[in-house]
Amino acid sequence: MKTIIRMKHLGIFAFLLAMYSCSNSNGGQAGAAEQVREYKVVSLQPEEITLAKDYPTTLQGVQTVEIRPRVAGYIEEIRVDEGDFVKKGQILFRLNANDLQAQVRSAEAQVKVAEAQVSTAKINVEKTQPLVDKNIISQFELESVKTALASAEAQLANAKANLANAKANLGYTLITSPTNGIIGNFPYRVGSLVSSSITQPLTTVSNTENMYAYFSMNETEFLILIKDLQGTTTKQKLENLPEAELVLPDNTIYTNKGRVETASGIVDQSTGAINIRASFPNPEGILRSGSSGKVRIPQHYNNAIIIPQKATMEIQNKHFAYVVNAENKVVNTLVEIISGNLKDSYIVKSGLKAGDKIVTEGITSLRDGMEIKPNVQTQQAPATDNSSNQ
Repeated sequence: MKTIIRMKHLGIFAFLLAMYSCSNSNGGQAGAAEQVREYKVVSLQPEEITLAKDYPTTLQGVQTVEIRPRVAGYIEEIRVDEGDFVKKGQILFRLNANDLQAQVRSAEAQVKVAEAQVSTAKINVEKTQPLVDKNIISQFELESVKTALASAEAQLANAKANLANAKANLGYTLITSPTNGIIGNFPYRVGSLVSSSITQPLTTVSNTENMYAYFSMNETEFLILIKDLQGTTTKQKLENLPEAELVLPDNTIYTNKGRVETASGIVDQSTGAINIRASFPNPEGILRSGSSGKVRIPQHYNNAIIIPQKATMEIQNKHFAYVVNAENKVVNTLVEIISGNLKDSYIVKSGLKAGDKIVTEGITSLRDGMEIKPNVQTQQAPATDNSSNQ
């Protein structure tokens, strides 16, 4: 009997021990679940940075001239080819000049006839004057021969004008370039009859020694661009803007840098954009009128708040970051950002300020109001990516 009672006591003791062990085990698991996790955090500090942003552009030569004939004629010779570089005064086309040469010869003959008439009229005046002086003939006769002389001289002047006009027309059969530049297409070929009234020009000459790059940016961006630049006028501020770069269609950077020269004084009401012009030297003739590309404009920020891209999450085209408050709890915060050519970072336009602490890693596991253990890291300098940006 004593043995049975002892066995019962041992069983009760074992049961109580097991219950105690289970209780301790569950308590340990609950404590682990409630443990605060550690996250990397940076304290934001303002930085000075120059950000480059790209704007689509269309290139135009500083001067594009249509070449049209001033006289009618058949194209007899084309002395250049499409795409050639030509100099001012260089002959481009030669028209058939047979008819105009005949007109010159006819005008020269008319000048000779008029000169003969003037000579005859002068002789008549010289003969008549002594007779009038001796009262052999009346003064009226002298006035008549003088009038004939004046008429002959007028006819001579008219004949000389016709000759000059005929020679000028003959000279127009040699069509020259009015400027240095690149030759365009030829819609007319040798043998074509052309005149000053043709619908298409013979060709165009584009002066591409300097190229204009036209682009636009919204009003807010433009105000940020010129805000901290020296100068009292917009033109003076643009003169102090750093040099611009041109990104070619193959995403390479054009060798020669350019400058932003002018900005339109009118904001497009439909788009809110301002039209801007930059100029790039083109001594090698690589750039062509009508080409596309992107103008890369440097934008300087004196007190920029920069955050890593991995510290943000995008929801419906909006960016959010987790800010750590004084109680070490995270607050999901909407931020407005600028990307530019920063490789792994954003510039913050609004939503964050200097001194704010944000979580930089593992943000997908965070929830608004969640308590964390901050592991404050040193903020790294942002890297830039000059290959391309939007």
